[in-house]
Amino acid sequence: MGLANKVVVITGGGTGMGADAARGFLNARAKVVINGRREDKLAAVAAALDPTGQQLAYFTGDIRDPAISSGLINRAIQQFGGVDVLINNAGVFATKAFLAHTEDDIDGYLQLLRAYFITSQHAITAMLARGSGAVINVGSMWSNHAIAATPCCGAATAKGGVHALTRSLALEFAPNHIRVNAIAPGLVETPLFDPLLTPEQLASFNSFHPLGRNGQVKDTTSALLFLADDELSGWITGVILPLDGGVSAGRN
Repeated sequence: MGLANKVVVITGGGTGMGADAARGFLNARAKVVINGRREDKLAAVAAALDPTGQQLAYFTGDIRDPAISSGLINRAIQQFGGVDVLINNAGVFATKAFLAHTEDDIDGYLQLLRAYFITSQHAITAMLARGSGAVINVGSMWSNHAIAATPCCGAATAKGGVHALTRSLALEFAPNHIRVNAIAPGLVETPLFDPLLTPEQLASFNSFHPLGRNGQVKDTTSALLFLADDELSGWITGVILPLDGGVSAGRN
């Protein structure tokens, strides 16, 4: 694979999809900087994946704070010399009826969309200095398909903005050899769903996916590695890749 010595920045890297993505990129011999709000989670990932600290670093803070966005990218530049790949993965999700949403709910989702925007600005500036790069945003199946059983207008609206941002950036920076894509996961079993669903409720979603199972973090990591690697996906940009066990194929 063409990821050896690439510098990869991952937001939301302390658990779930972000932590497993860090593992995948390290296995591909990339250098990785992970970000999250909880230092204990980040430190545990770093200790488990790279006890030497030579290939993986972490930067703690809420990416919704613009100072954290710029500090994260600066940390990657200072530690490893630049940025080649940004994975905007930090996320929040809750099922809630439309009329039950509060202003704080909406602000939280839209601030995260703003964080993707601003972090991408800093990262793309660094990529321009390198002459190429890749941005991969984590969108959502729910932004492509409203699902009656799981109302989530706030999350779906913000992730729909992430999809739009992905396409716009892909066209704007294609001449600079910076590719911008997104994945749109269905239900992937991560700690994100722990406060929302019991194990039995989570298992009930297996049959919702035409392939007969919920997503696992290995599924998202494989997609992220593919989209980050110019040797494998160098002619792909502006794509919102459904990663949903077949849900987007049609009604099941």
